[in-house]
Amino acid sequence: MNMKKVLVISLVSVVLMTSCASKKDLLACQEENKALQSNYQDTKEQLAASNTRVASLEEQIAELRKTNATLQASLDKSLSNTSQNNVSIEKLVDQINESNQYIRHLVEVKSKSDSLNMVLTNNLTRSLSKEELKEVDVQVLKGVVYISLADNMLYKSGSYEITDRASETLSKIAKIIKDYRDYDVLIEGNTDDVPIKRENIRNNWDLSCLRASSVVQALQNDYGVDPKRLTAGGRGEYNPLQPNTTELGKQRNRRTQIIITPKLDEFMDLIGQAPEGDK
Repeated sequence: MNMKKVLVISLVSVVLMTSCASKKDLLACQEENKALQSNYQDTKEQLAASNTRVASLEEQIAELRKTNATLQASLDKSLSNTSQNNVSIEKLVDQINESNQYIRHLVEVKSKSDSLNMVLTNNLTRSLSKEELKEVDVQVLKGVVYISLADNMLYKSGSYEITDRASETLSKIAKIIKDYRDYDVLIEGNTDDVPIKRENIRNNWDLSCLRASSVVQALQNDYGVDPKRLTAGGRGEYNPLQPNTTELGKQRNRRTQIIITPKLDEFMDLIGQAPEGDK
C-alpha cells in the first residue's frame, strides 16, 4: 500500500473518531441543558411562590401594625382614664373617711347624751318612793327622758288644779330638772275621749292645755325652775297611749308627761362640731 493511500485512510479514521466524540459531547450538552432548564423552571416557580409568601407576609405585617396602633391608642386612653379614676377614687375615699369620722362623732355625742339621760333617770327614780313609783313612770325613749304622771295623783277630778298630794312628787322632779341645767322641759297634757264642758273649759283640748300649764306654773312658781326652759302643750284626746275602750285605757290616756330633752341649740352645736381629725 502506497503512502498516499495510507494517509487517506488515516485521515478518514481521524474524522470518524472526531465525529463520534462530538456527538457524545453534544448529547451530554443537551442533557445538561435539559437539566439546567428543569432547574431553572423549578427555581422560577420557587421564586414566584416565595414572592407570593412575601406579599402575604407584608399584608399581615401591615395589618398587625394597624392593629398595634389601635391597641396602643386604646392603652393610652385606658391609662388616661385610670389616672382620672384614681383621682376620683382618692376623693371618694377621702369623703368616706370624713363620713366615718362624723359618724363616730355622732355616736360619741349620742353615747354622751344616753349616759346623761340614764344618770338623770336613775337619780330621779332613786328619789321617788315606792308609792310614788306606782303613779310615776320614768323611761328613756330615743334619747329623751319621759316622766309620765297619773292624772288622779296630779289633779282634782275633771279639773286642772294641782292637788296637795302631787306637791312632794313635783318638788323631787323639779330638783332633778334644776340639777340638769342643759336640758329643756316640755309638759304635755293628755285626756281620754270623754267630752267635757265646764266653766273656762270648752273641750278636751282646753283641759289638756290647762293641765300642762298648771304643772309648768307650779314648777316655776313653787319650785324655782327657770321658765325659759319650760314649754306647755296639750294633745287633747288625739294622741292616746292605749285604746279608750276600757277604764284602764282611759286612765292611762289621761296621764301628763314631763319630757326632758337636751337644749336643741346646744345639741345641734355639739353635733355640728367637727371631729378632731378634721380640724
